[in-house]
Amino acid sequence: MLVTGGVGTLGAAVVRRLLGDPAYEVRVCDRREAPQWMREGCEVRAGDLRLPQEARRAMSGCTHVAHLAEMGGGILSRRRLPHTLSEANNALSAAVIRAALEGELERFVYVSSPTVFERAELFPTPEEHLQRCPAPVSAYGLSKLAGEVGCRAAQQEHGLRYTICRPWGTYGPGEAPGAEPGIAHVVPDLIAQALAGRRPLRIFGSGEQTRTLTHVQDVADAIVTAMGSPEGLNEDFNISASSEVTVAEIARIVWEACGQDPETFALEHLPSLPGDVPRRWPAVEKALRQLGWEAAIGVKDGIADTVRWLRERGSIGSPT
Repeated sequence: MLVTGGVGTLGAAVVRRLLGDPAYEVRVCDRREAPQWMREGCEVRAGDLRLPQEARRAMSGCTHVAHLAEMGGGILSRRRLPHTLSEANNALSAAVIRAALEGELERFVYVSSPTVFERAELFPTPEEHLQRCPAPVSAYGLSKLAGEVGCRAAQQEHGLRYTICRPWGTYGPGEAPGAEPGIAHVVPDLIAQALAGRRPLRIFGSGEQTRTLTHVQDVADAIVTAMGSPEGLNEDFNISASSEVTVAEIARIVWEACGQDPETFALEHLPSLPGDVPRRWPAVEKALRQLGWEAAIGVKDGIADTVRWLRERGSIGSPT
């Protein structure tokens, strides 16, 4: 079992989930250094999977692949590095899918993104809306959509056995805050501000933008479940919690989870960033119906868990 990008936040959660299942022997391929627990529990290889020979080498002998390797980050990262992200993600998908076709895989899991639905016109957004949803505007969203199209094309022409998992609003232990808002995702950025005592909390835009936050452990469980399910074969799934919450509501939950006085909660509204999607709210019935999976960790408990992890890291600085 190969996990590409296994050292990242979601990748590491998937590896932990797999190591708890005796049915899998796990190999990780990532350019970053793996933590000690990962080196002890599975085979770890370093390699640039954009190179076809490296992708083939990493996949050799594997029957299952979970492809999580990508360049991503928060909205500011995606705005500043659109070509870098697009070039890297397109090269990764092309090389890894080609390697998958040259092997004898039982299942190839492509981990996509809700940015393929950044121009959605139907809420909650079901998987089948992709057929008539306007294409993403962002380079990152287009790169993730291209990976999905690549899986379907490889299945149609060569019989690739794929599953597409599309996690929405992944957050939780493992992702550190960025040097400034927008470099990382919203939850670690807000927690860093609250733990550092910054008031008001800074957010982009009005705060009425909506998200569905899904704890990283729930997402990892869904990916592994989909990979092993006959009902997941050649299908795509929204992997998400079901509750739609505003960014302002997320900020308040973070503020209180960090032990701050609810009466002192306040927001500073930074200018909206172009491309900030106003609404993200997926339909989740397909994953429940076909995989028997649904998110189990509520947003308040999940954010409290993330606050504990960041406190333990002890690297939250003074307010900026």
